[in-house]
Amino acid sequence: MNELKGLGTALITPFDANGKVDYEALERLLETQLKGFVDYIVVLGTTGEAATMTEDEKKEVRTFIREYVHGRLPLVLGVGGNNTAAVCESLRTIDLSGFAAILSVCPYYNKPNQEGLYQHFCKVAEASPIPVILYNVPGRTGVNLLPETVMRIHEAHPDKIVGIKEASGNIAQIKDLIALAKAQFTINNSQLPFLVISGDDGIACEIMEAGGAGLISVASNAFAEDFWHIVHDKDRALQAKYEEMVRLLFAEGNPVGIKAVLAQKGIIQNYLRLPLVPASEELKERISGLVD
Repeated sequence: MNELKGLGTALITPFDANGKVDYEALERLLETQLKGFVDYIVVLGTTGEAATMTEDEKKEVRTFIREYVHGRLPLVLGVGGNNTAAVCESLRTIDLSGFAAILSVCPYYNKPNQEGLYQHFCKVAEASPIPVILYNVPGRTGVNLLPETVMRIHEAHPDKIVGIKEASGNIAQIKDLIALAKAQFTINNSQLPFLVISGDDGIACEIMEAGGAGLISVASNAFAEDFWHIVHDKDRALQAKYEEMVRLLFAEGNPVGIKAVLAQKGIIQNYLRLPLVPASEELKERISGLVD
């Protein structure tokens, strides 16, 4: 899965004043991503507000992006939820042609234990016709997918469970996972090295230096070139330059901050779907002072 190493953008979904998907803005955004500083795109993940979209809307968006990108970059599709049977049914029925992998978040709200997480993702692996990247984000889901469980899932389905987007923010835990993945790769001589991908813009260099495979970024919606260098060059000075911006991007929730930035750049209109609302005037002003 070398095509999913490096910088991936967790793409936002632009909306217009009527709450509809703004496809003209989506074209403008995709063009910024196709300029050579993004290695792949994640479609309809958390940042894409997929949780507030209908199945018909999601189908239209993934079809539009797949046809517009037309193989110029690998695509990853967000497919997850807290109903295992429903997630598996989606994986069996939706058209996944043109997508390199799916990104599947830990079940939220139910708060399953480690055994429940293991069994959930084994079912996802069995149902998915393409590779699966796990997504651990305890701040949103209320559960933490531990390194030992991650590797247990991978061992059960080594050709299907190919990596994880790790957004726990716990650097020690992520380093432990990288060490376990390296040990398993050495022992099994696997042909599919397990990818540990940072889900936090602010610690990309640390994860890359520890042996991580890259970053799935929110900030790269607006700052693709700089974040490409942060990931590929392990540029700590450049990462430090963005420390305050990254903090502001998440100060009022995601994708509130990044949509404010993109609107300021003239790429999208600044609309979100409830229960999310646009950035406060104070936050927009603080972001404005950092945008070139």
